[in-house]
Amino acid sequence: MLKFVFWALLALNAVLFAYGRGYLGTPAGSEREPARLKNQLATERIALLSETEAKTLAESAKPAQEAPAEPASPAPAPAAALLACVQAGPFAAGELRRFESRVARLDLGERQSRISVPFQEVSSYMVYLPPAGGKEGADKRSAELKERGVDNFFVMQGESPMKYAISLGVFKTEAAAQTQAAALGRQGVRGVRILPRGPQGTRAVYQFKNIDETTRDDIAKIASSFSEVKVEMCFKGQMPLAP
Repeated sequence: MLKFVFWALLALNAVLFAYGRGYLGTPAGSEREPARLKNQLATERIALLSETEAKTLAESAKPAQEAPAEPASPAPAPAAALLACVQAGPFAAGELRRFESRVARLDLGERQSRISVPFQEVSSYMVYLPPAGGKEGADKRSAELKERGVDNFFVMQGESPMKYAISLGVFKTEAAAQTQAAALGRQGVRGVRILPRGPQGTRAVYQFKNIDETTRDDIAKIASSFSEVKVEMCFKGQMPLAP
C-alpha cells in the first residue's frame, strides 16, 4: 500500500513538472504575458505612457462640458400704473369750450366726464376777529381794541355762525386785507383772520379716469394756461353736472 502511494505521488510530480516546462503543450488563452504579447497583432504600435501623458490622454477623453445656459430673457416691464381719477378745474363759463377743444386731441372718450362743484365768486375780503364768548366776549374784545387805538370796527349781529364776530374792515383785494391784518398785529391785536366774501355758485370740473402719468402730465400742461385751474386727485361727494 505504501509503495502504491509513493509511486502515485511520484507520477503526479512528473506530470506537473512536464506541464510547467511546456512539454505537454499550452492550452489556448493561458499564455504567460511575454508570450501573449508576441501573439497580438500590430505589437509595434504598443507604447508605454509616462504619468503626464496618461493624465493628458485621460483629460482629453472626458466628455465636453455642457455649454453655459443662455441667460434668461428679462422679465417684461410692468404695465404703467393707472390713476383712478384726476380732475382739472374749476373752469369759468367762458373757459369751458376752450379747454374741451384742447383736451379733445387726447382722445379719452368715456374716460372723460364733466361735473359741477360748489364755488364762491369772491368779490371782497373781510378782516375780522372770530366770535368768542358770545356777547360778553365781544364787549370785552371791543374794549381791548379801543385801548390799542383801534376804532374802525363793529360787532356783527344776525343769526349766523358769524354772530358776535368783530369786523375790522372789508377790502377789494386779498393783498389789501393782508396789509390791514399786519398793521393790526403791530398794534398788538391777536387772532386776526381774513375771510373771502361773495356769492356762492357752481363751476365745472373735468374728471379723467384710469389714465397713466403721461396723460395726466398732458392734461396739466393744457390746464396751466387757465387761471385758477388746478389738476389734482378727485374728491368724494361731488355731484354730476346737470346737462
